[in-house]
Amino acid sequence: MSNHEIEARRDKAVARAISFSSTFVAERAENAEVWDVEGKRYIDFCGGIGCQNVGHRNPRVVAAIKDQLDHLTHTCFQVTPYKSYIELAERLNALLPGQFAKKSLFFSAGGEAVENAIKIARYYTRRPALITFTNGYHGRSYMGMGLSARMVPFKEGFGPFPGQIFRMPFPDDFHNVTFEDTKRAFETLFRSDCPPNQIAAMFFEPVQGEGGYNIASSDFLEYLRALCDEHGIVLVADEIQTGMGRTGKMFAMEHYGIHPDLTCIGKSIGGGLPISGILGKADVIDSVPLGGLGGTFGGNPMSCAAALAVLDAIEQENLLQRGLEMGLQIDARLRKMGQRNSFNCIGDVRALGCMNAFEIVKDRDSREPDSEFTAKIVSMALNNGLILLTAGPARNVIRLLVPLTATPEIVDEGLDILQASLEEALIS
Repeated sequence: MSNHEIEARRDKAVARAISFSSTFVAERAENAEVWDVEGKRYIDFCGGIGCQNVGHRNPRVVAAIKDQLDHLTHTCFQVTPYKSYIELAERLNALLPGQFAKKSLFFSAGGEAVENAIKIARYYTRRPALITFTNGYHGRSYMGMGLSARMVPFKEGFGPFPGQIFRMPFPDDFHNVTFEDTKRAFETLFRSDCPPNQIAAMFFEPVQGEGGYNIASSDFLEYLRALCDEHGIVLVADEIQTGMGRTGKMFAMEHYGIHPDLTCIGKSIGGGLPISGILGKADVIDSVPLGGLGGTFGGNPMSCAAALAVLDAIEQENLLQRGLEMGLQIDARLRKMGQRNSFNCIGDVRALGCMNAFEIVKDRDSREPDSEFTAKIVSMALNNGLILLTAGPARNVIRLLVPLTATPEIVDEGLDILQASLEEALIS
């Protein structure tokens, strides 16, 4: 059956609100490659939106899922606990930096982790208000939408949204938002709209994913940590996209040496299976009474087994080091492209480890976003056999989420396609 035939069935049976960025139907995948139902091969620089850091169908993950399948698939941890959930909590607690007692709990999707982090912070502080940042993204639930910045299509028409959420500027040199702008905004907030003793938590991403791969500075994060310490506010790092080796560290916050009170994880921890979690200070998490947190499928046995195998793969395949090396390989190539006069459309190149992106603009002087040309590049790349993903409020940032297990040769092949597609888009 052809892609076109299956797409016709999809359009008839699947809700219209589910958007599709690819023009093919996937049949199988292996490591950093995907094949469609017609047998065409694609290099995957998207990784299921950052869910395949250890590669599609990593052998360790597949073996762990098959083994778990022979024992149990679901009981609900709150009814009849099982060892894999406990072992996963133990291992993640040991990996999370910080000299304090740690605990963990698990859910099914990243948005659930964010929702429950809000519940924990509000219960612990007995305060209502939340702080988030421009261009941040924290999910599609109602609290997630409230925290997130992007209106179209994530929020438009879905209001009203939860109140007591205050959005601060995220420092961003390329877009002329300074750290001083952020500090002044906090001063104004505390003076005019919400005193700090009413704020339960601050939510931030070390590298904004959906928001365009804006990388937090050390000064900014040190300021947030000090502010939270001074006023008893819970600092929450959303590491759903940045975690599990994506930046060359298990957690992106390790680049900064700053310890959040709570860390939300998801995406790649499950190796393709749905699981998310909250890790953090035991006294904060354990402030919630018995039965106050949970969910039927949270920390499902299949997903816990997969997550344990992901941690094995990261350790035994040396993926943190490979991620750093791959990030340098990609960054060097993108910066070389960005130096070409013919590629005046590349306004900025950003990277932290293997979290790489470049921003497409009308020209480097104006820095005006060019979302239409960005979409053209992505479309041509897909036609040429490369899967890409956009980001940023104007959708003019191309972000690369290459599986850390990809070979240097595959990465180079993908970058060759990317460069050729950009050249093709310029002349077409």
